[in-house]
Amino acid sequence: MQIVRIKLKSMDINTLNDICNTIVGISKNAGLAARGPIPLPTKIMKITTRKSPCGAGTETFDRFEMRVHKRVIDLPPNDKVLHSIMKLQIPRSVNIKIEMKG
Repeated sequence: MQIVRIKLKSMDINTLNDICNTIVGISKNAGLAARGPIPLPTKIMKITTRKSPCGAGTETFDRFEMRVHKRVIDLPPNDKVLHSIMKLQIPRSVNIKIEMKG
């Protein structure tokens, strides 16, 4: 049995959830049962740097982090639904990957 797997990644959780809800809404309107959005573990990248540019002075640090949120949606293959998903206006901050699993 083949399925269409849609993988979404973004640093902005709100836009990611909006796009996921839109894709699930499109599939429900077409009468298809979508599995998801399934949240995958969030990748957290941390960097700690000293505040002082020369390295001298008090030992104070800046801590920066970037979070990459991921979601997966599984759909049964349907041309009409896939065309409408591909026509969506997806923001640049969201990375989308559509693949067939079988």
